[in-house]
Amino acid sequence: MAELNFEKLNGLIPCIVQDATTQKVLMLGFMNKEALEKTIAEKKITFFSRSKQRLWTKGETSGNFLTMVTITPDCDHDTLLIQAKPNGAVCHTGTDTCFSEKNENTGLKYLEQIIKKRKSNPKAGSYTNALLDAGINKVAQKVGEEAVELIIEAKDNNPKLFLNEAADLMYHFLVLLAAKGHQLSDVENVLYKRHTEPH
Repeated sequence: MAELNFEKLNGLIPCIVQDATTQKVLMLGFMNKEALEKTIAEKKITFFSRSKQRLWTKGETSGNFLTMVTITPDCDHDTLLIQAKPNGAVCHTGTDTCFSEKNENTGLKYLEQIIKKRKSNPKAGSYTNALLDAGINKVAQKVGEEAVELIIEAKDNNPKLFLNEAADLMYHFLVLLAAKGHQLSDVENVLYKRHTEPH
């Protein structure tokens, strides 16, 4: 951080804030050295407000703080990328981000989020809850059944049926991960290490 260049913008440096989980860009703010030091010390993102001409901790009035996870300078050391965990809406307008985007996971991570919610807050009539309640053996059995069905469809020439079986397999796989207390990122980390570490 000692190499950061605050001189280009008269003592300020732009900070892009990104959700550490969803990777969505939440907002852009500016920091001076004091705001950066306060952010690092307290783990709550603090900016220098150009309109108020003072330090401003995001969430100081709304309670929607941004908890710092990581801070990374860019290649020129004149911009920061901050990964954070938001506590509520980020924008003063009440939206998830200052770019009017929903801050939520997409794809498999979105589905994983729903499964996690069902596990922690069971819903009557939920197939996911019925599976989880049946226990590991039943969930694992369903993964096996769906894998076999996918193999059968792979031998045929019906793209729609093949993709539906692939979706079923992925869903049941995510339920199995949740039942075992793991998440998709744990599997991704294993795959990443296999790719990057020498064998």
